[in-house]
Amino acid sequence: MADSPTDPLSSLAHDLISAATYEKLTVSGSAPAKAHDLLDQVSPDQLLIVPVSSPMHAAAMLAALWLWHDDLDQCHRIVQKSPDELHPSAKSNHREITQTFAFWHAIMHRREGDFSNSKYWYARCADHPVLQSMASHANEILHPLPADKSLLRIMRNGWDPNAFVDLTELVHNQPSDPRHRAAVSLQKIEWRALFDHCTRLAAGQ
Repeated sequence: MADSPTDPLSSLAHDLISAATYEKLTVSGSAPAKAHDLLDQVSPDQLLIVPVSSPMHAAAMLAALWLWHDDLDQCHRIVQKSPDELHPSAKSNHREITQTFAFWHAIMHRREGDFSNSKYWYARCADHPVLQSMASHANEILHPLPADKSLLRIMRNGWDPNAFVDLTELVHNQPSDPRHRAAVSLQKIEWRALFDHCTRLAAGQ
């Protein structure tokens, strides 16, 4: 994530992103101790250098960082809540934030290896603008690779998140498969696109 004069992310947020690589397609076992060392005392407002405009999107940013550091449980604690549970008095587009939380929920379950549950949550955010934008990003990753049914399905009708879940299920335990590296690249693009979306809305941009 490149710095820019209008970048609302704090140096803490940038450091937290730099401290992990998000290389695992699926995560099992206990969360890394490092995740708690880095994130236990972090609050959503510390992730921005500007006043928080949308507390729910700032909370989604924190959930995303737990996910980035492979702590699925802490991510889940946040994204399973409704906007009213998190910030009852905050004004927001409830439909948008509900879809955004569903999107993070879908990613979390995919990385957990609960693939059918991931598809359920993707269905609940099918109109999310980040999903609509994924095709152009994904094409850069997939175009150089040999034609393969599991890859071609991902680009069916632009971007098919369910096909990406299927690809993850197929290759998550096959690191020597070239499609594994492609899937890791795609999951990073997905995370960054959704995190940037949350950042912009959290900062009121």
